[in-house]
Amino acid sequence: MKTEKEKMISGEYYIAGDPVLVKDRRKAKNLLHRLNVTEYRLTKKAKEILKELIPNTGQGFYIEPPFHCDYGYNIFCGDNVYFNVNCVILDCAPVNIGSNVFVAPNVQIYTASHPLDAELRKSLENAYPVTIGDDCWIGGNSVICPGVTIGKGCVIGAGSVVTKDIPDNSLAVGNPAKVIRKLNQESELKS
Repeated sequence: MKTEKEKMISGEYYIAGDPVLVKDRRKAKNLLHRLNVTEYRLTKKAKEILKELIPNTGQGFYIEPPFHCDYGYNIFCGDNVYFNVNCVILDCAPVNIGSNVFVAPNVQIYTASHPLDAELRKSLENAYPVTIGDDCWIGGNSVICPGVTIGKGCVIGAGSVVTKDIPDNSLAVGNPAKVIRKLNQESELKS
């Protein structure tokens, strides 16, 4: 039989009030308090806190506080990932972020979801993973919804709400975000 944590990570309905999950969230909140209040600047101590909070990162991982997440351990980042101020990641399911990804201020990434049925919603939650490919730039105040995959080389315009997958090398903007053109780095360098 699966634990509530295993159900959560695999996208099944789970009980968020499970004691293990409550303990995990409390640990994350304590680390976030230290990062966002006590340290606030990215000092040596803040880097140690980040390593404990988000252990699955590559080289050059940087967060500009304040930052918020549910668990931390479900966030996986490649090399050279940068989060600007006031970003939120609800990481009930895995959030996989490639290398060389820039995330502007106030970006929110949600894996958490809830049943549409009101009775189920009273006691259960579920979550769907989010993936962001290599070499992406996520514009300020964007929201990335549960279950979305953003392909490599994409730019998400400021204020966009990404509700569906975005193919590689696309510029997507709006609410809901729509691809408005393909990006071709070679032609941009020539102009």
